[in-house]
Amino acid sequence: MNSTEALYQIADELRGIANQGRYFARNPHDTENYRRVLALSARLVSVAQQRDPEELIPLFEDMLLHVTPISGVDTAVFQDDKLLLIKRHDNGLWAMPGGAMDIGETPAETAVRELWEETGVKGNVTRLLGIFDSRIWGNAVNVQVLMYVFQSEMCEGDPMPTAEAAEVGFFAEDDLPPLSPGHAGRVPLIFKLVRGELPIPYFDTP
Repeated sequence: MNSTEALYQIADELRGIANQGRYFARNPHDTENYRRVLALSARLVSVAQQRDPEELIPLFEDMLLHVTPISGVDTAVFQDDKLLLIKRHDNGLWAMPGGAMDIGETPAETAVRELWEETGVKGNVTRLLGIFDSRIWGNAVNVQVLMYVFQSEMCEGDPMPTAEAAEVGFFAEDDLPPLSPGHAGRVPLIFKLVRGELPIPYFDTP
């Protein structure tokens, strides 16, 4: 990677952080700080392209939601044929550990990070179980999300509640808690995929 490519990569990561932060910001102070990060991203690109950064800022805004489907990752961790789930703070429903990919991450890296952030467990990705389209699986979002689901194994630590999970627990297929939108359909399918009842990796067909 040459210096220009590195500059673009840094700028792209900053742009992603800024737009995601602006989208979820809860007060004007945070919104303004993320706006400054977006401006810094535009300045980096303007150096490489010898352009006015003010010309670039409108091109950078809202790219998170409007250029391509968002990518997300869930992690399926099994113990004694039971699946690890977290209870979300926002809706009080249960889901596999997961979340949106950060720019600069591979899907597998996101799986490891989200498992750690939401359960305090360090894990290792073992295989891709499938890729799911939010339009088909009923996710409660107003944009298209492509969700990768990886199977992972626990390497260190025991699952525990975190700032991103009110509760954690392992659940059998016939004893699932109330599931968050999207997970209500995916979780039963994950059990079938892991048992070998369906081809892996799963993908939605036309």
